[in-house]
Amino acid sequence: MALTRSFKELVQKRVVSDPAFGEALLREGIDTMLAGDVDTGKAILRDYVKATVGFEKLGEATGTQPKSLIRMFGPRGDPQARNLFGIIGYLQKQAGVELQVRQGPGNQICEGGLAPI
Repeated sequence: MALTRSFKELVQKRVVSDPAFGEALLREGIDTMLAGDVDTGKAILRDYVKATVGFEKLGEATGTQPKSLIRMFGPRGDPQARNLFGIIGYLQKQAGVELQVRQGPGNQICEGGLAPI
């Protein structure tokens, strides 16, 4: 029987070897959350954090206990906006990217956010 790597291990190795993949993973996690699928977005960001800075360093940088961060990005976690934006800001700086929210095709800006046309 052939040995196989776990998916998470594969993702971690790919992020280390391919910075563009890591940037795409960060973008996808945030985009997924903004699209309303918070649970999937948290899972993607959790994998990204594990593959890059780790929860210890992220905790030091954001002033949040690593265990709290792990719970926050877990299936039952419910991060507060203040914490989430602080984390995303730090991750952007570490990755050397600046992500922006823009109006996309088929959306119009309305009071309270984006709405489909």
